Amino acid sequence: MCPWAWGSEPVFRRLRAASAGRVRWRRAYAVLFDDEVEDPAPDPTAETAWYAGYVEEISTHTGAPRAALLTRVAASSWPSSLVAVAAELQGSDVAEGVLRRLRETVFVLGDPADTLDRAVAATRGVPGLDTDRLRSDAVSAASRERVERDRAEARRPVAEVRSVRCDSPHPGSARETPDGGFRYALPTLLVRTPSDRRAIPGWRPYEAYAAAFEELRPGLLEASATLSPAQALEHHRSLTEPERRLLAPGVWPPPGAVPVDGPNGPLWLHPDEASGRLDSSFRPPAGP
Repeated sequence: MCPWAWGSEPVFRRLRAASAGRVRWRRAYAVLFDDEVEDPAPDPTAETAWYAGYVEEISTHTGAPRAALLTRVAASSWPSSLVAVAAELQGSDVAEGVLRRLRETVFVLGDPADTLDRAVAATRGVPGLDTDRLRSDAVSAASRERVERDRAEARRPVAEVRSVRCDSPHPGSARETPDGGFRYALPTLLVRTPSDRRAIPGWRPYEAYAAAFEELRPGLLEASATLSPAQALEHHRSLTEPERRLLAPGVWPPPGAVPVDGPNGPLWLHPDEASGRLDSSFRPPAGP
């Protein structure tokens, strides 16, 4: 649910493609909106207006889509985090599709998946997904324990991110928490080998991440990890403008691509993805 993390997806998708089969990726869900320790906003309408402006400002840096109308600030990150980790039990492709749907509820639909029902509903139609199993796994003790571990890990930032100096609009220094501790800024990527590590926090270009990989394991990244436009849309099923430019250079759009227009550019859907979404839950609310 972090707009900086949403805007970083083009780079992370390219990194995953360039390192496929040579690294192990693990996400940790930091629980950005923590209803268990934070009090509700005294004026939800004012908070929503402020947050919509905040997301809009970030999108001027990232180019990522934003919703024409944000209905509310997410009440909690717990439901979507639980659903995301539960989806991992059904395989990496399913997990990627589920996580993408959850992100789009905030940044495309403007209707955050901040309850279990909303989170599960947002995932219907993800190829290969067993929705009944997803719901069951999301409310299990194992999923709860996993997100609790992730949340705790996010609140033990490594020393090198406690103070960060760079010219990024989001350098990524660790954030103070209400209890006086710290958590990682989102996103933060930790690249580890058995003997060393690099921390890359905040909003960074692809080259910054690639340099960290190169320092730790020269030659690890595949230099050419792009797909044709048609292949990229077939593989990812949903592409933002920054993603399609970074991941799929070439003549755009490919045949059948369906644009979902937004205030700062379209989201592109594979035709099979669009056919099951535009007639049901995937209908962005109209702007003012």
